[in-house]
Amino acid sequence: MYKKLAVSLLLALGLTACDNNEVGDVSLGMFTMNDIKIGSLKDPIVTGVTCHIASIEADLSFSDPSDGSISCRQTGDITPEMISKIDKSKSGDVVFKKSKSIFFKSMKVRRIYDSENQTLLYLSYSTKETNGSFKHSLSTVPLWGTKAYNQAIPAE
Repeated sequence: MYKKLAVSLLLALGLTACDNNEVGDVSLGMFTMNDIKIGSLKDPIVTGVTCHIASIEADLSFSDPSDGSISCRQTGDITPEMISKIDKSKSGDVVFKKSKSIFFKSMKVRRIYDSENQTLLYLSYSTKETNGSFKHSLSTVPLWGTKAYNQAIPAE
């Protein structure tokens, strides 16, 4: 039992230490072990979109807070071919997932396509309820001005 817990703890600490997409780290003060970590995430299919995710991470803690925010922008070409490859269902597709604690809490980023407005929505959310709420944040990337605009395939 203790061996499994120790292995889980080491794995969780190792995964959080291996973030090579970190672009910012802001200390919340010398009397706290919490930092705001800012990471970048490039959409694996729509490669012209980059998201920046800010979340509080607690060093030496078994559980990270659920609060976080996301901001996504067009940083390159978005083509009709890219849009044709994405999941167009109302629930979209998970493009990023990160464990936030050894107690089964994770943070996910889901891409959802709004065909009527030709906009990509990126929803960041926690998979575990905290203080009566599932924490979440939303960012949008309109296809206006891209090669994919007006050629986007309607949602299924």
